Amino acid sequence: MPTRTARTAWDGGFEDGSGQVELTDSGLGTFEMSFKKRSSEDGGGATNPEELLGAAHSSCFTMQLTAVLGQKGATPVSIETTAKVTLGEDSADGGFKISKIALKVRGEVEGIDEAGFLEAAEAAKVGCPLSKALASVPEITLDASLETA
Repeated sequence: MPTRTARTAWDGGFEDGSGQVELTDSGLGTFEMSFKKRSSEDGGGATNPEELLGAAHSSCFTMQLTAVLGQKGATPVSIETTAKVTLGEDSADGGFKISKIALKVRGEVEGIDEAGFLEAAEAAKVGCPLSKALASVPEITLDASLETA
């Protein structure tokens, strides 16, 4: 399996600095970031590690879910996943930590019932490589439901 690369360049200090994160391998973009914008409610037109982590987790989970569904003989028509990543204070060291990730998935899948879909979603939540890498996050929730056409 390949190794993927991203790069961040930062100028200035923690609170007053800013930087750019680059999706190096794909070349799909370079995105602005700063702590000031990271800690604002609307993000201020910049990305942040939590948003990037959410993108990585939702995409990894979705791919894993389609694999699990295929193993069960089901055919995914469409899957949509959102990941809400919460940055909270870390009382252990006074810094920050990812305190919660809430995955929400809705799928239209042929050849499976609601119970089977929920079972597949839970297996994908546990089995996706990003979930494994994020095992230290205190809470990763899953809200899954099967939709019919």
